[in-house]
Amino acid sequence: MANLREVAQYGLDALLRAGADKAQCVATFTEKHEMNVELGEFSLLRTTFDTNIGLTAIKDSRRGSTAINKSDNESMDKAAAEVLAIAAASAPDEAYDIAEAQPPAEFSSGSDAPDLDRMYSGVKELLHQVKARYPKLVLMQAIIDFTRSRSCFVNSNNVDFVTNKGVYNCMFMFTSKDQDKVSSFNYTSFSLRDLERDLLECGSLDILLKQSTEQIITRPLQGRFVGDLIITPDCMNDMLWFVSRTISDGPMISGTSIYKDKLGQQIASPLLTLHSRPVSDEICNGYFVTSDGYAAQNSTIVESGVLKTYLLSLYGSRKTGFDRAVNMGGAFVMEPGDTSLDDMIKSVEKGILLARFSGGYPSDSGDFSGVAKNSYLIEGGRIKYPISESMVSGNFAEMLKNIKAISRERIDYGFSILPWVHVSGITVSGK
Repeated sequence: MANLREVAQYGLDALLRAGADKAQCVATFTEKHEMNVELGEFSLLRTTFDTNIGLTAIKDSRRGSTAINKSDNESMDKAAAEVLAIAAASAPDEAYDIAEAQPPAEFSSGSDAPDLDRMYSGVKELLHQVKARYPKLVLMQAIIDFTRSRSCFVNSNNVDFVTNKGVYNCMFMFTSKDQDKVSSFNYTSFSLRDLERDLLECGSLDILLKQSTEQIITRPLQGRFVGDLIITPDCMNDMLWFVSRTISDGPMISGTSIYKDKLGQQIASPLLTLHSRPVSDEICNGYFVTSDGYAAQNSTIVESGVLKTYLLSLYGSRKTGFDRAVNMGGAFVMEPGDTSLDDMIKSVEKGILLARFSGGYPSDSGDFSGVAKNSYLIEGGRIKYPISESMVSGNFAEMLKNIKAISRERIDYGFSILPWVHVSGITVSGK
């Protein structure tokens, strides 16, 4: 295989030879070992190799970029010429720039090679456990892979970063069936540094498999009410996506972000503290280098409800005048609360345990509406029964302010660590 740094350096030199004032090249080689199960049977074992070369150039305050999957000199020369042509046709913007010089560094995490025997035995043991524990469950698909990626980021300011990462990724889709009754399908995923634990104990898999068997028979909600939501960790990404998107380049540059003037101010309940920790040991599937060429650092996004940072790239920072973020977000770690999940449920007079949400993107102001799937009615402090699809609507920004409790328990997905969150003021509509 070609030398990674030599490939990246050739791509950078090709851009400069083509006329770039400033340039960067990212070369990434990926090797994936994948094992698939469909309907409880092994169906696929394969190894794939992927090459990705990302090229970016700035000339006369105009920027062009492209990506190719070939690393030979001829292909990179051709791609470099195309990047300069793209730049020449683009509108000039003085905010375009590349990362300044930083000390060269090499980052590593995870293993260099997969343990294929343990991958196989782990999946086989999972199938045995699921069959014994949940006989009505149908494991539609299970995918476990070990992905090893090697990446080199270089630019014309002498940035030189190499990243080596190995991680196991697991994804599951499932439903449950009893004669002619079938539960709504569900899914989950997580990443692992190693395969020391049973897969059934990882992430939220066992919780969701158990719930799937409970959801074979559901009941419709009657009427409409304003009540509480307990948002499960699996369902938390919708809220986190809203927060991270709203404080990122697009809405901040356009001025449509509702948080554009809220830095250092209270935007959420004091119960909420949210970190982005891409280089923390507690996150096995993070990242070490940002897309614009900086060594990533951990950060706190919201501390006791106060917005501490925007998630702006170098370009977003230069366009808005705010500081560049030290990372790209993601790798979310939410601090636990001091309330147990059981006590959280006991405190709900009427509401929903929201396990999966299906809806469109929220508006710029945070308004959302969608269907609660794989969810439960809570009434009088008790989980009553699984519900058939019901509408939930509200506003994400108000939800953040209306957090009533955060659970002590959290789920570690490898790429995030999240608790259950109890919010109020949500409209639920049944039949």
